[in-house]
Amino acid sequence: MSATIFLGTSGYSYDDWVGPWYPSGTAKREMLTYYARRFNAVEVNFTYYRMPTARTMKQIAAKTGEGFRFAVKANSEMTHEREGDPEVFRIFQEALQPLIDEGKFGCILAQFPNSFKPGDESAEYLTWFRDQIPSLPTVVEFRNRRWVTADTFDLLEALGLGFCCVDEPGLEGLMPPMSLATADVGYVRFHGRNARQWYDHEEAWERYNYQYTEEELADWIGKVRDIADATPETFVFFNNHYQGKAAINAEMFAQMLDLK
Repeated sequence: MSATIFLGTSGYSYDDWVGPWYPSGTAKREMLTYYARRFNAVEVNFTYYRMPTARTMKQIAAKTGEGFRFAVKANSEMTHEREGDPEVFRIFQEALQPLIDEGKFGCILAQFPNSFKPGDESAEYLTWFRDQIPSLPTVVEFRNRRWVTADTFDLLEALGLGFCCVDEPGLEGLMPPMSLATADVGYVRFHGRNARQWYDHEEAWERYNYQYTEEELADWIGKVRDIADATPETFVFFNNHYQGKAAINAEMFAQMLDLK
């Protein structure tokens, strides 16, 4: 793959990938090793739900080869609860140290909820957030379209925070597809375009039950290349994870970008 584009999926440990993508009989402990032979990066999502430890990060790093990168989602205490506790950030950063030591740390993904809206208080929190982890590459994903302003992009650039570009359903209030880089790390997430079940679903996975066509992904070839041209490193992840569709689309897109 390209030296500047790291491509993979949002998560890798899914039981429903066994058969559709992982070979039949693949055990959970074998998944990352198999995955790392096919992709050069993964977005780690369990860190949002529970605080990671250095021991766990060292273990997963050992299952990947040289040059592999991990993008790590910020814990919910950092992005959703937002109580302003520096200790939370210290513990989180400490857990990342094995990845940093082995040269396998890509960046932090700070995904904020739809309820996190632009304003003075939010801008102050982003500034405080950055002050807690000033040396770590960090990308911000907004879920509220009201953030799409020149002021937002100027703020991110001033703070050295990357902007997460997304592909998702064209529903009112959701983020539009954009090609933008505000820091040294570019980032794109493909959530799928399942508009019908984006809000109307019983299980969370239903939202991400979507498989892209080559025609849909073709629109992103130029956008991703533009972001890669503007940044030393660009990460591209597919989050349409139901039944391995993310991995299937990621391999498809890698070929379209001439990365395989």
